[in-house]
Amino acid sequence: MPSVVGAAYSTRAAEYVEKLGSIATMHPSDLALIKSWAAHVNGPILDAGCGPGHWSAYLSERGNDVRGIDQVPEFIEHARETYPGVPFRLGSFNHLPDAASTVGGIFAWYSLIHHEPSTVRATFDEFARVLQPGGALLVGFFIGPSVEPFDHTVVTAYRWSPKALSIELHAAGFDVIETHTRTGLQPNPRPHGAIVAQLATADHSAARLTGP
Repeated sequence: MPSVVGAAYSTRAAEYVEKLGSIATMHPSDLALIKSWAAHVNGPILDAGCGPGHWSAYLSERGNDVRGIDQVPEFIEHARETYPGVPFRLGSFNHLPDAASTVGGIFAWYSLIHHEPSTVRATFDEFARVLQPGGALLVGFFIGPSVEPFDHTVVTAYRWSPKALSIELHAAGFDVIETHTRTGLQPNPRPHGAIVAQLATADHSAARLTGP
């Protein structure tokens, strides 16, 4: 997350926490998808861009070994105070402190929406570095017919087509397993999407390069 984005969220952190900082405000289909995804993750989960920590706590309550990381100090302070049983770290998920191949799953729920499109692949490369072979990734994003900016409430964000985001994931060594879409209610029927991906194993990666 660029520093200008972090600063924008810091300015509106209290408002964000009030309106979106609880599981009660989340869409039922998102809850079902995330719960199902997390139940099949083998190993610790990193909530990349955890915000005020509600998703990390939700996963922890369901038995997952989860920790959160975010660049916004106000979010991390709130998360630590509200969910003391979950570890939270202030920092950038573009440069993770984790050793290679040590994370079982990465949960990136709308945390990439402010990345310039040209920088998304580098973030996926970093995710691939820390994930175990076969590790799981769940990405939430806003859908559009192409990669395009829009005026997000906090600061400029980007829509992605599922195909365009899948191309970036594939280039970083991921296999796309599922794509989910939904449309929110009026007055803001903003199309939402999620991609479930898996880091390819060494054997699978070699097979993709060499072909049959």
